[in-house]
Amino acid sequence: MLILLRSIAFNVAFYLNTALWLVLALPTFFMPFWGIVEIARLWGKINLFLLRVICGIKVEIRGREKIPHGPLLVASKHQSAWETFALVTLFPNPVFILKRELQWIPLFGWFTIKGRMVPVDRGGGAAALRAMTARARHEIMQSRQLIIFPEGTRRAAGAEPRYKYGVAHLYKGAGVPCLPIALNSGLFWPRRTFRRFPGTVIVEILDPIPPGLDEDVFFGRLQSGIETATARLIEEGRRELDKSH
Repeated sequence: MLILLRSIAFNVAFYLNTALWLVLALPTFFMPFWGIVEIARLWGKINLFLLRVICGIKVEIRGREKIPHGPLLVASKHQSAWETFALVTLFPNPVFILKRELQWIPLFGWFTIKGRMVPVDRGGGAAALRAMTARARHEIMQSRQLIIFPEGTRRAAGAEPRYKYGVAHLYKGAGVPCLPIALNSGLFWPRRTFRRFPGTVIVEILDPIPPGLDEDVFFGRLQSGIETATARLIEEGRRELDKSH
């Protein structure tokens, strides 16, 4: 019952916080794009604070020192809505690849356009992929950190991975290091439920993959590295959950 009440309280606080920042961010329409990026970073940090004080969900970042400076392709495991705001706080100039339809949402979608997020038309085929890659390369060349979820959508913690090859095309076109990220957020903020379970979300930043590798070699190395580390983090998280019950 306590978890249920805390989860309800957090969800109310989360949406109120989001609504507040949507209003406070309105002046950024008249500013350079970095204005809304900084707002997004603040929004993410407050969400992490709310999770900690309301739900008892803490965060441990491992390997922060491995983050290279400058332009970067970030490929992260995607288990939860948690990483859509938490990862923003790790990088100085982040940019996301997101579904084109999200940019149609009033205010929120308009802010993603202002922040120069990279839209992708999932039904657009090869032409859409080429357009996304060109746009992503342009943003990376502005010394930004492009965050992509290689599986394209959230996957439950422990579910069979379904990586899409688009990340390999991006890697080849970007010509910058790729930073793999493993995590276990889905144990504490599962998809398709409003329940939030107390514990420690572990984010592990893996060794950067240098540019210039063969696409197939890169793709295999990326998936193997993320999945191996994620499996270990999930097991660690499950032990923590077992102890708390």
